[in-house]
Amino acid sequence: MFSGIVAAVGRIERTEPLGDGLRLTVDVGGLDLSDVAIGDSIANSGVCLTVIERDGDRVKFDVSRETLDCSVGLEQVGGEVNLEKALSLSDRLGGHLVTGHVDGVGEVLKFAPLAESYELVVRAPDAIAGYIARKGSVTVNGVSLTVNAVEGRDFSINLIPHTIEVTNLKHLEAGSKVNLEIDLIARYVERMMAWRDGDETPAA
Repeated sequence: MFSGIVAAVGRIERTEPLGDGLRLTVDVGGLDLSDVAIGDSIANSGVCLTVIERDGDRVKFDVSRETLDCSVGLEQVGGEVNLEKALSLSDRLGGHLVTGHVDGVGEVLKFAPLAESYELVVRAPDAIAGYIARKGSVTVNGVSLTVNAVEGRDFSINLIPHTIEVTNLKHLEAGSKVNLEIDLIARYVERMMAWRDGDETPAA
């Protein structure tokens, strides 16, 4: 479990074929690894991955084809990834509860300065658009953000300069693809409603 508060920005140094998946080598940059052990989880741009090897500031992860097919940004050597270690019970929950399981890939429609902040407009896939609500939480590339407005499948977010500075969101532009995870609470609400109505096949 994560909070969507990025601790460091890493860089994918190498990808190696591993069956139909990949083995990633990531330079974790400023991420503190002093308490990270083999088998621990680290979110990479919103994707929960398991540490299989450590060597200084470099960490290796195995990524399945299923994970690669439902996310973006993990196959690009040289690409930046937002990093967050799994929560411990004593951590502050500065964002919202994030599982690290990508629900869908969105498309950036707009990313531009707006007064002292930046406006980010994203189009969500049909399957998860209904879970995104005004003033609700959404995770974009592993970053916990608050939705300002929703219109159909499109939602907008205001990003403060600090968020731009410490995440890989600074590289976004119209047409960019982003990993999206909806608020966990929305899934439980849907499940309870589906159970009450006798429908056990939720939309997503």
